[in-house]
Amino acid sequence: MPTNILEIIVTQLTIYKAIGEKAMADLSDDELYWTYNKDSNSIVVLVKHLAGNMLSRWTDFLITDGEKDWRDRNAEFSNDFIVRDELLNRWENGWACLFDTLNSLKEVDLNKIVLINRQPITINETIIKNVAHYAYHIGQIVFISKLLRNKENNSYI
Repeated sequence: MPTNILEIIVTQLTIYKAIGEKAMADLSDDELYWTYNKDSNSIVVLVKHLAGNMLSRWTDFLITDGEKDWRDRNAEFSNDFIVRDELLNRWENGWACLFDTLNSLKEVDLNKIVLINRQPITINETIIKNVAHYAYHIGQIVFISKLLRNKENNSYI
């Protein structure tokens, strides 16, 4: 049982990660590219975006701006061809970066200031915003998977 806020956050994010993985595992490779319409995102796009965000935000977290110069955020939203193994590798790399950083933090770090897009923000606020962001997109992944597979509402929990 987690005893501090960072352990609770890592535990919850681990659950979100597993839910996303179950939703993706239910789909064929082609279904990972499915979009409801031209303005919606596929699971491929959502995973690329999540991984890009995680790598940018959590690489060198305490010493560099969370929006890295090397990130091409716009490219994350192209539904270009990517094989499942590469997609899942990006997914894993993003989560590993996030978890490595969170596991390196101490509770005394949570009120420290970091930069995101050159704007000062507390680590606490950064974590809360990103947990919400990741849960939001994982919810989209689950929704797409349920649409394509007609799953019951609780099938991924």
